[in-house]
Amino acid sequence: MPTVQHTVVDSPYDPLTLVAVDGVLSRIHMTGQRHRPAEQTFGTPDPRPFAEAVRQLDAYFAGELTEFDLPLKLVGTPFQLRVWEQLRLIPYGETRTYGELAEVLGNPGASRAVGLANGKNPVSIVVPCHRVIGASGNLTGYGGGLDRKQRLLAFESGGPAPDALF
Repeated sequence: MPTVQHTVVDSPYDPLTLVAVDGVLSRIHMTGQRHRPAEQTFGTPDPRPFAEAVRQLDAYFAGELTEFDLPLKLVGTPFQLRVWEQLRLIPYGETRTYGELAEVLGNPGASRAVGLANGKNPVSIVVPCHRVIGASGNLTGYGGGLDRKQRLLAFESGGPAPDALF
């Protein structure tokens, strides 16, 4: 049976719940997030497995880190895993459309499937699903809410610092 642990950390985007499986970050949940599982799946409270994740998140929110380097234990379908890997390749401060990701994955007609996989991303912010936009350039769907998506994109593009977003 795997060991599941969690901790809650403050962020400019409300508290984040970090979940580790066998000591490896596997999920990050925002308050009010769509697809947020029941809290009993978060395991026992224990901050020890999260020191590096918290350090990197703090550096990201301070504007000092643009690319996360954390081991992750992601659970998903093979297609979801491929989408999430592509999300990690989108540079800080840039965006891609669902269609562009579908093309990179070799299936230009799969933009809806990419959108569904994007919406199931279990490690938001670290796997930057907020960097994916609609073909028209409009913000579309984000499990953490479109307001958070807009604020994250503004922050990464040199907009107001996270503290100034409230």
